[in-house]
Amino acid sequence: MFVLIVKLLFFSSIISTALNCYQCFIDVDDSLRMCWGHILTQYNVRNVDSCFKTLDRIFNNEPRVTDAGKVGRGYDVMLNNILMAEIMPIVEEFDEQTNDDTVYEFRLQAAANNFIEAASRLPRASGCFPPCGFQAQGAVYNCVTCQYDSCEFPLDCPVKEITVHENNRTQMWCKVPFPLPTGAEIMWRYAMEKTMLMDRFDEVTVGLDPLYFISSARPEHSGTYQCEIFSQEHSLVRIYYYLTVVPLAQLGHAELQDVFEQALLPGGQFPPLSHKDPFTLWVPSPALLTTCLTSMFLLVFLMLGVLYLLSNQIGTNHSDPAQETKSTQKKKYLIHC
Repeated sequence: MFVLIVKLLFFSSIISTALNCYQCFIDVDDSLRMCWGHILTQYNVRNVDSCFKTLDRIFNNEPRVTDAGKVGRGYDVMLNNILMAEIMPIVEEFDEQTNDDTVYEFRLQAAANNFIEAASRLPRASGCFPPCGFQAQGAVYNCVTCQYDSCEFPLDCPVKEITVHENNRTQMWCKVPFPLPTGAEIMWRYAMEKTMLMDRFDEVTVGLDPLYFISSARPEHSGTYQCEIFSQEHSLVRIYYYLTVVPLAQLGHAELQDVFEQALLPGGQFPPLSHKDPFTLWVPSPALLTTCLTSMFLLVFLMLGVLYLLSNQIGTNHSDPAQETKSTQKKKYLIHC
């Protein structure tokens, strides 16, 4: 009857306070064995309920114990082993033995400190990365609930917009910022319109390749691409890309329209390029400009000289015949004389 009353008192203390690593791993019967001989020094009476309150204060209501227990997936077994190694020797030593509350305080506080030090060295969880994806590997052991709290973000990520010109290549990656389970599979699906409804997609590929590559995009490639990551037939995350392929004809028309609009600016001049423009004009060096101008002037002078010689030759060939006869007769008269 006494044992039953003590158990009820113990369970009532659990209900009234938050759970912690102690209740997760230490059996109730072991706690009763340890607290059986708890003596209140002030009144020199045995008081089990006071022992449970000491356990609550040292283990269950201590944030350092809770933080030390936030380990990665699979390390709860090691937490159990660490705490059992600290508590069970005390249970065996105190079983059916009376000890003052000061002894309990000292031994239990030492056990809690050793647990905090050892548990803090265990691997931590990788953490949660919003905004989407069921991140099983990011689960953290919670001593308050005695189970792992997974990162249960929505499965569907927001749609990412991609624009590419026709005949250019494009690629889409099915990657997430958190570690995936071993053997996770990737399925790619395609829908002609912009949508996130599962029944609108058709399966394209399934395997382990996270890259979807289009070597030469065509207008018919436009649409929504979905990659879904599976692990043991459970969906972890779905990533969406909406691809827009700009046809060459439309691109050429847009460029001509842009040139026409630029020509209509005041003065018919194009605005100067800013530092944010992706392309800049190439300006030649001063030495190259000097060489080009000198060559142009030399070529002009050469052409003028050729024209001058040609004009003199044409003038000589077309001189007056009568004048040429008089000159010839004069030359003959001088010879005879």
